[in-house]
Amino acid sequence: MYARRGLALCWTSDPRSRHSRHLEREARVTATVAADYAAFRAIRGLQITGRASRLTDGRAAEGARALLVRRYPFLAELASAPPELRAAFERASSYELQPESITLIDNTRAFGYKETFRIA
Repeated sequence: MYARRGLALCWTSDPRSRHSRHLEREARVTATVAADYAAFRAIRGLQITGRASRLTDGRAAEGARALLVRRYPFLAELASAPPELRAAFERASSYELQPESITLIDNTRAFGYKETFRIA
C-alpha cells in the first residue's frame, strides 16, 4: 500500500523488516507500480528509481499516514481493531520515496515501449 505526495510515494512498514533495515543503510532504491496482468501485451506501469528514507519528523510521518488513510479508508477502522493489529500499525514507521527518474512501460503502444522522465 502506498499513497502519493506529489511525485513521492509514502508507505508504512515495520522498521524491523528486511527492506526497512536495508533503507537505513542504503537510500537508493527502485520500485515498480503496476497492476497484475495475464497478457504481456496489456502491461502498463511505472519503474521508479530514487532515494527512500524513514520519515523521522513527526508531522511528516503523520501526514504520510493521513494520506494512506485517505487512500485506504479501511485503515481508519484500526482504531476499533483487535489490540494486536492496532499495535502493529502504531509500531510501523512511515517512509517516503523521492523519485529521481520514472520510466513508463506501456506494451499497449508497442512491446517494450519505455519513456523515461528525469526529475531534477
